[in-house]
Amino acid sequence: MSELMIPVGLSNRHVHLSKEHIDILFGEGYELTKFKDLSQPGQYACNEKVDIVGPKGTLKGVRILGPARGQTQVEISITDGFVLGVKPPVRDSGDLKDSPGVKIIGPKGEVELKEGVIAAARHIHMHTSDAEKFGVKDKDIVKVKVEGKRGLIFENVLVRVNPNYALEFHVDIDEGNAACLKNGDKVELIK
Repeated sequence: MSELMIPVGLSNRHVHLSKEHIDILFGEGYELTKFKDLSQPGQYACNEKVDIVGPKGTLKGVRILGPARGQTQVEISITDGFVLGVKPPVRDSGDLKDSPGVKIIGPKGEVELKEGVIAAARHIHMHTSDAEKFGVKDKDIVKVKVEGKRGLIFENVLVRVNPNYALEFHVDIDEGNAACLKNGDKVELIK
């Protein structure tokens, strides 16, 4: 095994909300409350949840991640897309142009998104010191090797480098299940 090992963080369906949409869904001036911190500094899972409604079905109790963002974004798996009746494009976070929309229902109101639903592209968060150690830079595309009975190599993995990031490989539930991964497992970066 290589010394270039990275912990896994499985990403389940979740929503990032703009302040405007928080006010509509939960009431004017509402502040999201922290359920638990996430691995990335300053990011947290909220106590609050919403329902996501598509043309064919509903995902109930989808967790909100904080803090508020500039634009509302719904991140789901491809399997979740079948349930909702939408085809989420595989995209980097924030790349929402021409993505499908859904309805988000909260306790005080609802929001009809014209776009904003994606299946997040697999990526690695790295602190600048980690990038140095691994010999990569921001926006590099690498491969990640998974050992075990369902071992495989994930290709087209985006490297995201920032002094505020903590080292972690993010894949959604569909991809993690395909490789029998769980949170905290270690995977190997290969170039």
